[in-house]
Amino acid sequence: MVRSFVVGCVLMGAAVSAFAGDGLAIAKANACMGCHAVDRRLVGPSFKDIAAKYKGDAGAQAKLEKKVRDGGAGVWGAIPMPSHPGMSSGDIHDIVAWVLAGAGAAK
Repeated sequence: MVRSFVVGCVLMGAAVSAFAGDGLAIAKANACMGCHAVDRRLVGPSFKDIAAKYKGDAGAQAKLEKKVRDGGAGVWGAIPMPSHPGMSSGDIHDIVAWVLAGAGAAK
């Protein structure tokens, strides 16, 4: 029983690590890093700050997916976030999930 638990934890950790790498790769491939950094403000807020702001918000995933897809302004300052109509729904979902999961853990 203990062995099964340990194996499960190791596999879960590997899945989280793979997910973190995918999120970072998606962010880099879609020019997200031009305006956002993992742990400091650039043009827009850091991914860590976004994760902290939306922690515990059950609707955050859907809200942020819409924001990435459609763009927006006013939440983090006067500079608008452009829309990303060329990003696939899957990539948008994955990057938002990565950010909300604490993207700051992967650099």
